[in-house]
Amino acid sequence: MIPREILKKVKRIEIQTRGLVNNFFGGEYHSVFKGRGMTFSEVREYQPGDDIRLIDWNVTARSGNPFIKVFEEERELTVFLIVDISASGIFGSGSHLKKNIGAEIASVLGFSAIKNNDKVGLILFSNEVV
Repeated sequence: MIPREILKKVKRIEIQTRGLVNNFFGGEYHSVFKGRGMTFSEVREYQPGDDIRLIDWNVTARSGNPFIKVFEEERELTVFLIVDISASGIFGSGSHLKKNIGAEIASVLGFSAIKNNDKVGLILFSNEVV
């Protein structure tokens, strides 16, 4: 069961990306790579060197100048959360122990990434990877 306070924080936080990511996976973010991807982006005027297979003949016929279709590939992020669970996590006072705060931060970031349809991984370590 997920504590209610963490769920409230997940609803308030949003992992900020610049919308364009340079990643090699598919998902919710738009790639900086322009090309024949999955999502139509825009129509722009033909420039020498453009792929002639991308010419939008309807727009070209209406305007009298050649225009091409531009597409963007959808991408997603892969988020790895690396959390220290060593004995130093006992440092703090009351409910403000390092281990509790670390768990809360990892939970909020993880659930926020999942909400954005990103892949999430968790690595726990102390004096060795667990």
